Amino acid sequence: MHFDVAIIGSGPSGASTAYHLAKAGIKTVIVEKETLPRYKTCGGGLVFRGRKSLPFDIQDAVESEFREIDIYLGENLHFTTQRKEPSITMIMRDAFDKLLTDKAKEQGVVLLENHKLQTLAFKDEKIILTTSQISLTANFVIAADGALSPTAKMAGWTNDTRNLIPALEYEVEVTPADFERLSKNVRFDIDAIPYGYAWNFPKKNHLSIGVASARRTKINLKKYYRAYMETLGISKVVSESQHGFQIPVTPRTDGFVKNNVFLIGDAAGFADPITAEGISNAIYSGKLAAQAIIETDKHPQKAAELYIEKLEAGLLPEIKTAIWLSKWFYEQKTIRNLLAKKYGQRIVEEMLNVFHGQRTYPKNVKQKLKQKIKELVF
Repeated sequence: MHFDVAIIGSGPSGASTAYHLAKAGIKTVIVEKETLPRYKTCGGGLVFRGRKSLPFDIQDAVESEFREIDIYLGENLHFTTQRKEPSITMIMRDAFDKLLTDKAKEQGVVLLENHKLQTLAFKDEKIILTTSQISLTANFVIAADGALSPTAKMAGWTNDTRNLIPALEYEVEVTPADFERLSKNVRFDIDAIPYGYAWNFPKKNHLSIGVASARRTKINLKKYYRAYMETLGISKVVSESQHGFQIPVTPRTDGFVKNNVFLIGDAAGFADPITAEGISNAIYSGKLAAQAIIETDKHPQKAAELYIEKLEAGLLPEIKTAIWLSKWFYEQKTIRNLLAKKYGQRIVEEMLNVFHGQRTYPKNVKQKLKQKIKELVF
Protein backbone atom coordinates (compact mmCIF):
# COMPACT_ATOMS: atom_id res chain seq x y z
CA MET A 1 0.00 0.00 0.00
CA HIS A 2 1.43 3.33 -1.05
CA PHE A 3 0.01 6.81 -0.45
CA ASP A 4 1.10 10.32 -1.25
CA VAL A 5 0.43 11.37 2.35
CA ALA A 6 -0.04 9.37 5.54
CA ILE A 7 -1.61 11.28 8.43
CA ILE A 8 -1.14 9.92 11.93
CA GLY A 9 -4.17 10.67 14.07
CA SER A 10 -7.83 11.31 13.27
CA GLY A 11 -8.37 14.35 15.49
CA PRO A 12 -9.52 17.71 14.10
CA SER A 13 -6.11 18.58 12.62
CA GLY A 14 -5.55 15.18 11.03
CA ALA A 15 -9.06 14.70 9.64
CA SER A 16 -9.41 18.24 8.25
CA THR A 17 -5.94 18.08 6.67
CA ALA A 18 -6.84 14.78 5.04
CA TYR A 19 -10.02 16.38 3.68
CA HIS A 20 -8.11 19.22 1.99
CA LEU A 21 -5.51 16.87 0.51
CA ALA A 22 -7.99 14.34 -0.86
CA LYS A 23 -10.19 17.06 -2.32
CA ALA A 24 -7.14 18.20 -4.32
CA GLY A 25 -6.66 14.67 -5.66
CA ILE A 26 -3.83 13.62 -3.36
CA LYS A 27 -3.96 9.99 -2.25
CA THR A 28 -4.23 10.15 1.53
CA VAL A 29 -4.52 7.71 4.41
CA ILE A 30 -5.31 8.35 8.08
CA VAL A 31 -3.65 5.95 10.51
CA GLU A 32 -5.65 5.84 13.75
CA LYS A 33 -4.66 3.71 16.75
CA GLU A 34 -8.24 3.33 18.02
CA THR A 35 -11.66 2.63 16.52
CA LEU A 36 -13.93 5.61 15.92
CA PRO A 37 -15.89 6.98 17.64
CA ARG A 38 -13.72 7.00 20.77
CA TYR A 39 -13.62 9.26 23.82
CA LYS A 40 -10.95 11.96 23.67
CA THR A 41 -9.90 14.10 26.63
CA CYS A 42 -10.67 17.71 25.73
CA GLY A 43 -12.63 20.63 27.14
CA GLY A 44 -14.55 20.57 23.88
CA GLY A 45 -14.84 24.31 23.33
CA LEU A 46 -14.43 25.17 19.63
CA VAL A 47 -14.02 28.91 19.10
CA PHE A 48 -15.78 30.47 16.14
CA ARG A 49 -12.65 31.05 14.05
CA GLY A 50 -12.00 27.31 14.14
CA ARG A 51 -15.56 26.44 13.24
CA LYS A 52 -15.80 28.86 10.33
CA SER A 53 -12.49 27.65 8.91
CA LEU A 54 -13.93 24.19 8.30
CA PRO A 55 -15.20 23.72 4.73
CA PHE A 56 -18.37 21.89 5.80
CA ASP A 57 -21.18 22.10 8.34
CA ILE A 58 -20.61 20.45 11.74
CA GLN A 59 -24.09 20.94 13.20
CA ASP A 60 -24.62 17.18 13.61
CA ALA A 61 -21.78 17.08 16.16
CA VAL A 62 -22.74 20.23 18.08
CA GLU A 63 -23.73 19.74 21.72
CA SER A 64 -24.57 23.39 22.37
CA GLU A 65 -23.68 26.90 21.18
CA PHE A 66 -22.94 29.99 23.24
CA ARG A 67 -23.08 33.60 22.16
CA GLU A 68 -22.62 34.91 25.69
CA ILE A 69 -19.46 34.45 27.75
CA ASP A 70 -18.84 35.38 31.40
CA ILE A 71 -15.31 36.18 32.50
CA TYR A 72 -14.48 36.61 36.18
CA LEU A 73 -11.30 38.18 37.54
CA GLY A 74 -11.32 37.26 41.21
CA GLU A 75 -14.38 38.22 43.25
CA ASN A 76 -14.72 41.84 42.17
CA LEU A 77 -14.43 42.00 38.39
CA HIS A 78 -16.99 40.41 36.07
CA PHE A 79 -17.37 40.97 32.35
CA THR A 80 -19.96 39.63 29.92
CA THR A 81 -19.77 39.70 26.15
CA GLN A 82 -22.31 38.72 23.50
CA ARG A 83 -22.04 38.10 19.76
CA LYS A 84 -24.42 37.19 16.94
CA GLU A 85 -22.42 34.09 16.00
CA PRO A 86 -21.60 31.42 18.59
CA SER A 87 -18.33 32.46 20.22
CA ILE A 88 -17.82 28.93 21.51
CA THR A 89 -19.39 25.78 20.12
CA MET A 90 -19.46 22.82 22.48
CA ILE A 91 -18.54 19.46 21.04
CA MET A 92 -17.66 16.01 22.34
CA ARG A 93 -14.58 14.82 20.57
CA ASP A 94 -15.88 11.32 19.86
CA ALA A 95 -18.73 12.65 17.70
CA PHE A 96 -16.77 15.62 16.34
CA ASP A 97 -13.73 13.62 15.23
CA LYS A 98 -15.97 10.95 13.71
CA LEU A 99 -17.85 13.57 11.70
CA LEU A 100 -14.64 15.18 10.38
CA THR A 101 -13.18 11.80 9.49
CA ASP A 102 -16.37 10.77 7.68
CA LYS A 103 -16.18 14.00 5.66
CA ALA A 104 -12.59 13.14 4.72
CA LYS A 105 -13.60 9.63 3.70
CA GLU A 106 -16.25 11.11 1.41
CA GLN A 107 -13.38 12.76 -0.47
CA GLY A 108 -11.61 9.42 -0.89
CA VAL A 109 -9.41 9.30 2.21
CA VAL A 110 -8.59 5.80 3.43
CA LEU A 111 -9.04 5.32 7.19
CA LEU A 112 -7.05 2.59 8.93
CA GLU A 113 -8.60 2.11 12.36
CA ASN A 114 -7.03 0.12 15.18
CA HIS A 115 -3.63 0.64 13.54
CA LYS A 116 -1.06 1.86 16.06
CA LEU A 117 2.02 3.30 14.40
CA GLN A 118 5.07 1.36 15.60
CA THR A 119 8.01 2.47 13.44
CA LEU A 120 9.04 4.90 10.73
CA ALA A 121 11.89 4.15 8.31
CA PHE A 122 13.27 6.29 5.51
CA LYS A 123 14.42 4.75 2.24
CA ASP A 124 14.70 5.98 -1.36
CA GLU A 125 12.69 9.17 -0.76
CA LYS A 126 9.86 7.12 0.71
CA ILE A 127 8.75 6.67 4.29
CA ILE A 128 7.99 3.13 5.44
CA LEU A 129 5.34 3.00 8.15
CA THR A 130 4.83 -0.12 10.22
CA THR A 131 1.61 -0.30 12.18
CA SER A 132 0.30 -2.91 14.59
CA GLN A 133 -1.28 -4.65 11.58
CA ILE A 134 0.48 -3.79 8.30
CA SER A 135 3.30 -1.93 6.56
CA LEU A 136 2.72 0.85 4.05
CA THR A 137 4.71 3.60 2.36
CA ALA A 138 4.16 7.29 1.78
CA ASN A 139 5.96 10.29 0.33
CA PHE A 140 4.89 12.50 3.23
CA VAL A 141 3.87 11.86 6.81
CA ILE A 142 1.89 14.40 8.81
CA ALA A 143 2.06 14.00 12.59
CA ALA A 144 -1.35 14.92 13.97
CA ASP A 145 -1.14 12.70 17.02
CA GLY A 146 -1.38 15.31 19.75
CA ALA A 147 0.74 16.58 22.59
CA LEU A 148 2.61 13.32 23.21
CA SER A 149 3.17 12.63 19.48
CA PRO A 150 5.03 9.33 19.26
CA THR A 151 5.37 10.09 15.55
CA ALA A 152 7.56 13.12 16.25
CA LYS A 153 9.86 10.98 18.40
CA MET A 154 10.11 8.33 15.66
CA ALA A 155 10.89 11.02 13.08
CA GLY A 156 13.82 12.47 15.01
CA TRP A 157 12.50 15.09 17.42
CA THR A 158 14.40 13.64 20.37
CA ASN A 159 14.27 16.70 22.66
CA ASP A 160 10.92 18.24 23.47
CA THR A 161 11.36 22.01 23.31
CA ARG A 162 7.69 22.85 23.88
CA ASN A 163 6.23 24.19 27.11
CA LEU A 164 3.48 21.81 28.23
CA ILE A 165 1.12 23.02 30.92
CA PRO A 166 -1.02 20.79 33.20
CA ALA A 167 -4.80 20.65 32.98
CA LEU A 168 -7.52 18.63 34.66
CA GLU A 169 -11.00 18.23 33.23
CA TYR A 170 -14.09 16.48 34.55
CA GLU A 171 -17.24 15.42 32.75
CA VAL A 172 -19.79 16.17 35.47
CA GLU A 173 -23.43 15.24 35.78
CA VAL A 174 -25.23 17.47 38.29
CA THR A 175 -28.78 17.83 39.58
CA PRO A 176 -31.40 19.24 37.17
CA ALA A 177 -31.57 22.46 39.20
CA ASP A 178 -27.80 23.03 39.04
CA PHE A 179 -27.68 22.12 35.37
CA GLU A 180 -30.46 24.58 34.58
CA ARG A 181 -28.59 27.31 36.46
CA LEU A 182 -25.11 26.61 35.04
CA SER A 183 -25.95 25.73 31.43
CA LYS A 184 -26.98 29.20 30.27
CA ASN A 185 -23.54 30.44 29.25
CA VAL A 186 -19.83 29.72 29.24
CA ARG A 187 -17.83 30.82 32.24
CA PHE A 188 -14.11 31.46 32.74
CA ASP A 189 -12.66 32.25 36.19
CA ILE A 190 -9.18 33.76 35.93
CA ASP A 191 -6.97 33.11 39.00
CA ALA A 192 -9.24 30.33 40.26
CA ILE A 193 -5.95 28.43 40.09
CA PRO A 194 -2.54 30.11 40.54
CA TYR A 195 -1.26 31.46 37.21
CA GLY A 196 -4.21 29.99 35.36
CA TYR A 197 -7.98 29.72 35.14
CA ALA A 198 -10.98 27.45 35.58
CA TRP A 199 -13.84 26.91 33.17
CA ASN A 200 -17.39 25.69 32.99
CA PHE A 201 -18.43 24.38 29.56
CA PRO A 202 -22.08 23.27 29.43
CA LYS A 203 -22.71 20.34 27.11
CA LYS A 204 -26.01 18.80 26.08
CA ASN A 205 -26.68 16.84 29.27
CA HIS A 206 -23.70 17.53 31.52
CA LEU A 207 -20.96 20.05 32.36
CA SER A 208 -17.29 19.94 31.38
CA ILE A 209 -15.51 21.63 34.27
CA GLY A 210 -11.76 22.04 34.51
CA VAL A 211 -8.70 23.90 35.68
CA ALA A 212 -5.42 24.69 33.92
CA SER A 213 -2.22 26.35 35.05
CA ALA A 214 -0.26 28.50 32.62
CA ARG A 215 2.94 27.43 34.37
CA ARG A 216 4.81 24.21 33.81
CA THR A 217 4.85 23.16 37.43
CA LYS A 218 3.71 20.54 39.91
CA ILE A 219 0.37 21.59 41.34
CA ASN A 220 -2.54 19.92 43.07
CA LEU A 221 -5.09 20.43 40.30
CA LYS A 222 -7.73 18.35 42.08
CA LYS A 223 -7.64 20.72 45.07
CA TYR A 224 -8.42 23.74 42.89
CA TYR A 225 -11.06 21.82 40.96
CA ARG A 226 -12.88 21.05 44.22
CA ALA A 227 -12.64 24.68 45.28
CA TYR A 228 -14.05 25.75 41.91
CA MET A 229 -17.01 23.42 42.33
CA GLU A 230 -17.79 25.34 45.52
CA THR A 231 -17.45 28.63 43.63
CA LEU A 232 -20.02 27.38 41.13
CA GLY A 233 -22.33 26.43 43.99
CA ILE A 234 -22.80 22.85 42.86
CA SER A 235 -24.85 21.16 45.56
CA LYS A 236 -24.50 17.55 44.46
CA VAL A 237 -22.43 15.61 41.95
CA VAL A 238 -24.47 12.81 40.40
CA SER A 239 -21.44 11.42 38.55
CA GLU A 240 -18.05 12.62 37.36
CA SER A 241 -15.12 11.28 35.35
CA GLN A 242 -11.63 12.73 35.68
CA HIS A 243 -9.20 13.33 32.81
CA GLY A 244 -5.75 14.85 33.19
CA PHE A 245 -3.75 16.06 30.22
CA GLN A 246 -1.00 18.40 29.08
CA ILE A 247 -1.33 21.27 26.61
CA PRO A 248 1.67 22.51 24.59
CA VAL A 249 1.48 26.31 24.60
CA THR A 250 4.79 27.14 22.93
CA PRO A 251 5.99 25.91 19.53
CA ARG A 252 8.96 23.63 19.09
CA THR A 253 12.22 25.48 18.62
CA ASP A 254 13.88 22.76 16.54
CA GLY A 255 11.74 22.90 13.42
CA PHE A 256 8.44 21.53 12.17
CA VAL A 257 9.64 19.36 9.25
CA LYS A 258 12.18 16.51 9.20
CA ASN A 259 12.63 13.94 6.44
CA ASN A 260 9.25 14.80 4.89
CA VAL A 261 7.49 14.44 8.26
CA PHE A 262 5.38 17.54 9.00
CA LEU A 263 4.21 18.46 12.50
CA ILE A 264 0.84 20.16 12.99
CA GLY A 265 -1.41 21.07 15.92
CA ASP A 266 -0.33 20.03 19.41
CA ALA A 267 2.47 17.88 18.00
CA ALA A 268 4.06 21.15 16.87
CA GLY A 269 3.02 23.14 19.95
CA PHE A 270 0.48 25.48 18.37
CA ALA A 271 -2.16 25.87 21.13
CA ASP A 272 -3.06 29.42 22.11
CA PRO A 273 -0.67 30.43 24.94
CA ILE A 274 -3.29 32.60 26.69
CA THR A 275 -6.39 30.42 26.57
CA ALA A 276 -4.71 27.02 25.90
CA GLU A 277 -7.36 26.46 23.20
CA GLY A 278 -5.81 24.19 20.60
CA ILE A 279 -8.43 23.02 18.12
CA SER A 280 -8.58 26.14 15.93
CA ASN A 281 -4.80 26.42 15.47
CA ALA A 282 -4.59 22.66 14.93
CA ILE A 283 -7.07 22.91 12.06
CA TYR A 284 -5.31 25.99 10.69
CA SER A 285 -1.81 24.53 10.79
CA GLY A 286 -3.07 21.37 9.10
CA LYS A 287 -4.58 23.46 6.33
CA LEU A 288 -1.22 25.22 5.83
CA ALA A 289 0.58 21.87 5.59
CA ALA A 290 -1.96 20.61 3.05
CA GLN A 291 -1.64 23.81 1.00
CA ALA A 292 2.16 23.51 0.99
CA ILE A 293 2.01 19.98 -0.40
CA ILE A 294 -0.71 20.82 -2.92
CA GLU A 295 0.79 24.09 -4.17
CA THR A 296 4.25 22.57 -4.74
CA ASP A 297 2.81 19.54 -6.54
CA LYS A 298 4.13 17.22 -3.82
CA HIS A 299 7.75 18.39 -4.13
CA PRO A 300 9.36 17.43 -0.78
CA GLN A 301 11.87 20.26 -0.34
CA LYS A 302 9.62 22.96 -1.76
CA ALA A 303 6.67 21.76 0.32
CA ALA A 304 8.74 21.88 3.52
CA GLU A 305 9.99 25.38 2.73
CA LEU A 306 6.52 26.63 1.84
CA TYR A 307 4.99 25.21 5.02
CA ILE A 308 7.55 27.05 7.15
CA GLU A 309 7.01 30.20 5.09
CA LYS A 310 3.26 30.00 5.66
CA LEU A 311 3.73 29.46 9.41
CA GLU A 312 6.11 32.41 9.67
CA ALA A 313 3.72 34.64 7.74
CA GLY A 314 1.02 34.53 10.38
CA LEU A 315 0.68 31.79 12.96
CA LEU A 316 4.14 31.87 14.55
CA PRO A 317 4.30 35.67 15.04
CA GLU A 318 0.82 35.58 16.61
CA ILE A 319 1.84 32.80 19.01
CA LYS A 320 5.05 34.65 19.87
CA THR A 321 3.03 37.71 20.88
CA ALA A 322 0.58 35.56 22.83
CA ILE A 323 3.42 33.88 24.76
CA TRP A 324 4.61 37.24 26.05
CA LEU A 325 1.05 38.39 26.72
CA SER A 326 0.24 35.19 28.61
CA LYS A 327 3.27 35.56 30.87
CA TRP A 328 2.32 39.15 31.62
CA PHE A 329 -1.39 38.38 32.09
CA TYR A 330 -0.96 35.56 34.59
CA GLU A 331 2.10 36.86 36.48
CA GLN A 332 1.47 40.62 36.73
CA LYS A 333 -1.88 40.35 38.48
CA THR A 334 -1.83 43.68 40.30
CA ILE A 335 -1.15 45.77 37.21
CA ARG A 336 -3.44 43.54 35.13
CA ASN A 337 -6.34 44.11 37.51
CA LEU A 338 -5.75 47.86 37.54
CA LEU A 339 -5.97 47.86 33.77
CA ALA A 340 -9.01 45.59 33.87
CA LYS A 341 -10.90 47.98 36.14
CA LYS A 342 -10.59 50.72 33.52
CA TYR A 343 -10.35 48.84 30.23
CA GLY A 344 -11.73 45.41 31.14
CA GLN A 345 -14.75 45.35 28.86
CA ARG A 346 -12.71 46.58 25.93
CA ILE A 347 -10.04 43.94 26.56
CA VAL A 348 -12.67 41.22 26.70
CA GLU A 349 -14.25 42.40 23.44
CA GLU A 350 -10.85 42.37 21.72
CA MET A 351 -10.24 38.86 23.01
CA LEU A 352 -13.55 37.78 21.51
CA ASN A 353 -12.47 39.35 18.21
CA VAL A 354 -9.53 36.93 18.29
CA PHE A 355 -11.94 34.06 19.01
CA HIS A 356 -13.98 35.07 15.99
CA GLY A 357 -10.99 35.46 13.70
CA GLN A 358 -11.63 39.17 13.23
CA ARG A 359 -8.15 40.07 14.44
CA THR A 360 -4.93 38.54 15.78
CA TYR A 361 -2.96 39.42 18.87
CA PRO A 362 -1.34 42.84 18.28
CA LYS A 363 2.35 42.74 17.38
CA ASN A 364 2.99 46.00 19.27
CA VAL A 365 1.31 44.80 22.48
CA LYS A 366 4.29 45.68 24.68
CA GLN A 367 4.23 49.33 23.62
CA LYS A 368 0.46 49.54 24.03
CA LEU A 369 0.55 48.08 27.53
CA LYS A 370 3.35 50.39 28.62
CA GLN A 371 1.33 53.35 27.42
CA LYS A 372 -1.84 52.21 29.23
CA ILE A 373 0.09 51.60 32.45
CA LYS A 374 1.71 55.01 32.18
CA GLU A 375 -1.74 56.59 31.80
CA LEU A 376 -2.93 54.80 34.95
CA VAL A 377 0.09 55.78 37.04
CA PHE A 378 0.46 59.37 35.91
